[in-house]
Amino acid sequence: MERCPWSEGFDLYREYHDLEWGVPLHDDRALFELLILEGAQAGLSWATILKKRENYRHAFNGFDPVLIARYDEEKVAALLADSGIVRNRAKVAASIQNAKACLALTASGQSFSDFLWRFVDGVPIQNRWISMAEVPARTARSDAMSKALGRAGFKFVGSTICYAFMQATGMVNDHLTSCPRHDEVKKILCLSRR
Repeated sequence: MERCPWSEGFDLYREYHDLEWGVPLHDDRALFELLILEGAQAGLSWATILKKRENYRHAFNGFDPVLIARYDEEKVAALLADSGIVRNRAKVAASIQNAKACLALTASGQSFSDFLWRFVDGVPIQNRWISMAEVPARTARSDAMSKALGRAGFKFVGSTICYAFMQATGMVNDHLTSCPRHDEVKKILCLSRR
């Protein structure tokens, strides 16, 4: 299989690429998890985050925003001492702030999923890139998402992070056209809309 070149190198990358990356995701908690992980990845490789993902799930209570929003200084200290996650005070603080912002958003009556998916009008964008050089790092839509998340109180949500998040959650299909997952992900969308 001719996968997207970025996915080669080790098994976790291939598994993530083959099963998860680009598949439309609408579950609020799963979306929250990926937003936190994309923020944690800033300045690092995605490989680092994938290797720590299960540790993150344990350390951050399954990414339950209700629990994370209640984290106190004792919990922050424990997280900063946990080698199973990225021990960066600003990123840990952003995770807590993002949980609070997520709860405030959903308390207003909309789901986190609906809030996020409106930036693509609820339908994944089907790109047709031939090479990785064509894939943008950000777009006008990720700029808009970044600004809206910032206004809602979220942190570590710059446009590049938002575009990576949009790719991961299937808001855009950025598998290269030579990759079998491009058409497979497109079919998942078609099946889900029936």
